[in-house]
Amino acid sequence: MSKYLVTGGAGYVGSVVAQHLLEAGHTVTVLDNLSTGFRDGVPAGAEFIEGDIRTAFDGERGAERAEWFDASYDAVLHFAAFSQVGESVAKPEKYWDNNVGGTMALLAAMRSAGVRTLVFSSTAATYGEPVRTPITETDPTAPTSPYGASKLAVDHMISGEATAHGLAAVSLRYFNVAGAYGSCGERHDPESHLIPLVLQVAQGKREAISVYGDDYPTPDGTCVRDYIHVADLAEAHLLALDAAAPGEHLICNLGNGNGFSVREVIETARKVTGHPIPEVAAPRRDGDPAVLVASARTAIDRLGWRPRRADLAGIVADAWQFARRRAEESA
Repeated sequence: MSKYLVTGGAGYVGSVVAQHLLEAGHTVTVLDNLSTGFRDGVPAGAEFIEGDIRTAFDGERGAERAEWFDASYDAVLHFAAFSQVGESVAKPEKYWDNNVGGTMALLAAMRSAGVRTLVFSSTAATYGEPVRTPITETDPTAPTSPYGASKLAVDHMISGEATAHGLAAVSLRYFNVAGAYGSCGERHDPESHLIPLVLQVAQGKREAISVYGDDYPTPDGTCVRDYIHVADLAEAHLLALDAAAPGEHLICNLGNGNGFSVREVIETARKVTGHPIPEVAAPRRDGDPAVLVASARTAIDRLGWRPRRADLAGIVADAWQFARRRAEESA
């Protein structure tokens, strides 16, 4: 049994990873300021500390490390970041302050406490416009938003920490995360991801789903994306803890390696929910690549990971079950 700190563990992915750690018999502390996470999203059995990564590790006068974070922790899994692309364009300072400044504070605290293993929640947004598909970790990184740039900056920080101070680190670059796991699911506010938006139409919360562009060079003219079930994602984090090696910063893409178009997602949601789900045509959005699909070969080879829930209907069905449960609870 190990002891782990999960920053941002009240959010969507962080809460599912925390739940998997608990089910594996580990001790978990969740640190979250609840700015985008939910107190009821923290899994039962996890210790919860309400705090901000930029200040949570300081002593009373800001001069010494807080006593609660010490060498008893075996590793940190870091999810505490803002992640709205559009907001990052409008408020880049918010993303540099939290995503980069917060991680700097975390790395300093880990160094001081002697906690030498980190798994970082990174993103495919670090690549920007892909030069080829499927995307590999050696492809150029040219983020098109401050969000993606902030995550890439953190990856560079982690590489320096590993080289200079022996940190054992793994960055996991997600593509499109979806689905739900038990009582943990997607509930961003505002919501920007396709599957929960489509399900909001099925629930009557939206009149229709907007399809941004239908003339892309894809089989049905709509964008193609790589969807990964959140539980598969969580399993990769546990494997990453075992794969982390001192002085190395390993970067792995996480995806199914197969893409689904916007229209395929909508049609699958119609079948799963039994609702018509009207759609309306909308202009292309700037910066939307036609196809974003991951090569997960590094994760397969280095972590021993394989996605086990790659069926789109199953991913949508899990998300639908979560959405309906939330609606019943709030009724």
